[in-house]
Amino acid sequence: MSENERLEKEVVSTGNLEIDNKIGGGIPLGSLTLIEGHSHSGKSVLAQQMIWGSLQDGYKISLFTTENTVKSLIKQMQSLNLDVLDFLLLRKLKVYPMEVARLKEEAIGTLLRAMKCETDSDMVFVDSLTPCIIATPVDEILGYFEECKRLCSDGMTIIVILHSHAVTQELLVRIQSLCDAHLRLRSEEVGDRLIKTMEVAKVRGASKRTGNIVSFEIEPGWGMRIIPISRARG
Repeated sequence: MSENERLEKEVVSTGNLEIDNKIGGGIPLGSLTLIEGHSHSGKSVLAQQMIWGSLQDGYKISLFTTENTVKSLIKQMQSLNLDVLDFLLLRKLKVYPMEVARLKEEAIGTLLRAMKCETDSDMVFVDSLTPCIIATPVDEILGYFEECKRLCSDGMTIIVILHSHAVTQELLVRIQSLCDAHLRLRSEEVGDRLIKTMEVAKVRGASKRTGNIVSFEIEPGWGMRIIPISRARG
């Protein structure tokens, strides 16, 4: 893809047109995005789809992860037919596993300083922020998101994954107000199936009207697969 073609898209794409359409055509570059939900609700898979789609569009990405090692990330994404090995070798994708237990209360400040050093990356993903903010004062958590907002104003695109249980509802509302986009995920059992649902709560500056509720399944070798809500309920 040429530089002009890349710049024409100017969105964080999942690489799946159907999913992108549900989130208003893709999240605009320069946005601060919150992906929030309970455990096993599909947050990491959605983030990995976004990483994959954006790499395909020619963007450079840095991923700070508390969920994976480099080896386990490659294996997990390959199982979803999202092979990023070549991008890693070419340094289009940089992965930084975080040792939060060692950093303790310094984790969130260390993470923010490291993010500020990624000036050659177009996008920064944090999966997930949750271990970094355990027992962290509210002001420091809000300060982190405010600094992320400043980085976005300077041209960076940031996607932060957060477990719903990690913060109070009052704090979550305050975090949401700082973010340009907010995707809320949850999972539920329907019969013998585990259905995941994405609520597109907000996408500021979306090129198209956003869809409110999206149901999907995660299939090995395929990744995210949108399913009609009527089928999900049936």
